[in-house]
Amino acid sequence: MIDNIERRNRPRFLDVIYRPEEKIGRFLSVLVLFGIAFGLKRGIQDNYLAEIINIEPFERGIVEFFRELPGLLLVFILALMYRFADSKVFKVGVALMAAGLAGLLVTSSIETLMIKVFVVFFMVVFSTGEHIIMPVRSTIAMELAKREKAGASLGITTSINQLGNIAGFLIVTAVFYFLGRMGYTRTDMTGYRIVFGIATALMIAAVMVSAALKETTLKAPRQRFYFAKKFNKYYILEVFYGSRKQIFLTFAPYVLILQYGADPSIMSILFAICAVFVMLCSPLIGKLIDKVGYKAVMVGDTLILIVVCLMYGFSHRLFTPGVAFIVVCINFILDQIISIASMANNVYVQRISKNREEITATLSTGISVNHVFSVVIALLGGWIWKIAGIETLFTISAILGLINSIYAATIKKSEEIVPEDE
Repeated sequence: MIDNIERRNRPRFLDVIYRPEEKIGRFLSVLVLFGIAFGLKRGIQDNYLAEIINIEPFERGIVEFFRELPGLLLVFILALMYRFADSKVFKVGVALMAAGLAGLLVTSSIETLMIKVFVVFFMVVFSTGEHIIMPVRSTIAMELAKREKAGASLGITTSINQLGNIAGFLIVTAVFYFLGRMGYTRTDMTGYRIVFGIATALMIAAVMVSAALKETTLKAPRQRFYFAKKFNKYYILEVFYGSRKQIFLTFAPYVLILQYGADPSIMSILFAICAVFVMLCSPLIGKLIDKVGYKAVMVGDTLILIVVCLMYGFSHRLFTPGVAFIVVCINFILDQIISIASMANNVYVQRISKNREEITATLSTGISVNHVFSVVIALLGGWIWKIAGIETLFTISAILGLINSIYAATIKKSEEIVPEDE
């Protein structure tokens, strides 16, 4: 009965993209819930580390090394669940994210000399769930859609998730704004505890909703490890993407906080603006991938990235402090928009895969491959910042983007095959 109501009441535009027999309401609801929770955590994470836990730029690279380890080990983690359907793997990931947030909430309420260790541990637990979800979320999104609408489906699910992120960022802004009006300082723990508490409650709700998801995805056991020669280009592209992404993910917020004095409210507003643009642009980029092809998008986005990286690293030398801050904020937002185009990599994998099992196995392996270099970049990034400055750090990111574009240009249309499950 509930499923019939869901199918009758869902927006008509979804019927154009998704298979009519598929039930997508619960899946999209989970995306919204953990999107809000993720936005709450992301909105305060860097300020929490920098101003409460006193993590310096060099130490930030070490923290990011451990936080990204689940991505590096993803293929081994998923090997333990190789008999699980995608939906069950998805549920495990959501549960781990909830456990990580609960741990951060508890840790924020105690005082101990081991606070840095506890915070990093629970960040790793959350990150493990987040990384487990990454490949299966994309697979489920593409599986629920008609084959020729895979890009559009990825765009819509990304937008829905971003809508949740926006809500989370705005909540953070509101919490710290009102606490500031009440006399609390930016280094007071009250705001962080409130945000962690709301995020934990939402993730628990996401666990409950995800538990109701039916096993509508892959049923057959997946291979524990999957490497195929035809995916070599995808793996190499993931290496470049993961490395350059890590520099921005780890150090771009720290530049804003430590060099320009951005507080949690400013950071959350910036993240919210980024999420709005990502939400609006994701369906457009998804359609663009379907229309002009994944190769053109792969090449184009990284060429734009080169300019973004150079402006981010050198703005403080080219402009006055006030203007530099505005330029850096604009480039921070542009990087988030450009990151959407990584969907093209997933579509590329889909077009050269023989079946859905191969898609999931390849995406999960690809995530581990890109993390091999991203964890190294995380460790080296803080050291590079310390001895050579942010100019060198973001120049390296620009060079990685250039190499990514050149390599993506070697992809050939003839690599595509007709899948077995069509």
